[in-house]
Amino acid sequence: MLMPLPAISSNFVVMTQATPSPQILFAHTPLDSHLYPMTGLAMHLLGKGYDVQWYSSADHAEHIQALGIPVHVFTSAPGTVRHNSDERLPKRKRRRTKTAKPKFDLERYIERTPAYYKELQTLREIFPFDMLICDTSFTAGCLIKELMGVPVIAIGVMPLITSSRDLAPAGMGLTPPANAVERIKYAALRFFARHVTFARARKLVNRIFADHGMPPIDGLVADALAKKCDLLLQNGTPDFEYPRSDIGNNVKFIGALLPHRKTTPFADAARLSLYGKVILVTQGTLDNDPEKLLVPALEAFKNSPYMVVATTGSFNTERLRERFPQKNILITDDIDFDQVMPMVDVFVSNGGYGGVMQAIKYQLPMVVAGVQEGRNEVSARVAYFKLGVNLAIETPSASQVRTAVEKVLSDGCYVRNVNRLALQFRQYDAGRAAACYVQALLHMYQRKREGAQRVF
Repeated sequence: MLMPLPAISSNFVVMTQATPSPQILFAHTPLDSHLYPMTGLAMHLLGKGYDVQWYSSADHAEHIQALGIPVHVFTSAPGTVRHNSDERLPKRKRRRTKTAKPKFDLERYIERTPAYYKELQTLREIFPFDMLICDTSFTAGCLIKELMGVPVIAIGVMPLITSSRDLAPAGMGLTPPANAVERIKYAALRFFARHVTFARARKLVNRIFADHGMPPIDGLVADALAKKCDLLLQNGTPDFEYPRSDIGNNVKFIGALLPHRKTTPFADAARLSLYGKVILVTQGTLDNDPEKLLVPALEAFKNSPYMVVATTGSFNTERLRERFPQKNILITDDIDFDQVMPMVDVFVSNGGYGGVMQAIKYQLPMVVAGVQEGRNEVSARVAYFKLGVNLAIETPSASQVRTAVEKVLSDGCYVRNVNRLALQFRQYDAGRAAACYVQALLHMYQRKREGAQRVF
């Protein structure tokens, strides 16, 4: 069901040329998947007359600057590892369980919080931002809201991560409990996550909060910013999220928040039209070892009646082209999904949230094979809502990929379910909805300040 947009009082001052443009700072955990969905919103606000700037890593600065948005680059705060993260971070590579890598990543991001906050204090002297918009993993947003008194909007760039008494802890890839036994099990898992698995992360957060005169958090670390921020604008719709009885009042679904990108004509459209079925395969941008998914998919369908389009994220492209020269295989660094997906029949993915959002938009049934970096949560939802097949493995065999694709193509329930969800997606305008929430929140803070001034 489409959520109503926030009401804005009739005496709200609409921006005109005579009204100073509100200054909005975007910030993100330095990962591609956390940056790209927010670019669509940033460009929408820029088009509405807001003064938009960005706090980001050097690796992402060029991409943001190409949008015409000024960038303030991390200096003392560490940057990011964009490709083959396990090879470049040996300690991370040794962590192999479902929760080990998320735990490692979470602690690394939390440790950066004081450096981010210190830089943002200096940045505000240069660019006195009226609002911070960041992803839900950017824990410095907690300090900005509490200590600077600046409104903070968090963007849910992954499935809703807030804890719930109705669900297992986020990161385990478990679907809603089916019976009383599972409910008891999930309660035990939540206790274990809080007091054992993510206990060190919580201690890190509370130590940082204490150093800045803030009260500690009592729950899971995933709730730190999600529950402290003024609004959590969740990418997606309620029908692609597990039901929960305790969802926060600050959580608002806004529809598919997709990356901004210039339209790039697809030069090989005629080639795709020669085949009865087209399969699009992607391995993502962070953990993009081609042996995990691209190679099994290409092995499964080389010399087949299907056309396979594989996008590498600019990693090992030429090597893969040499290895798979077949006529029915097209391997490319990057591809405009908006141009290609209307010609595709099945989307094969490692479970990246952004790609799944776009697949739903274009009514594509899916085969997903992601376990790490929270992709198990996305993959579990694909299977739970019967939008496709979840292989539930990081490195499937060619046979597993082939069988799953054939199942998705032959069973009409997947297409019917994704068509139904795509219809709900079309009822949302993510940019417009988010802009309304931004405007309403700025207005609320403005009224608060005016009230305080009248008191004194």
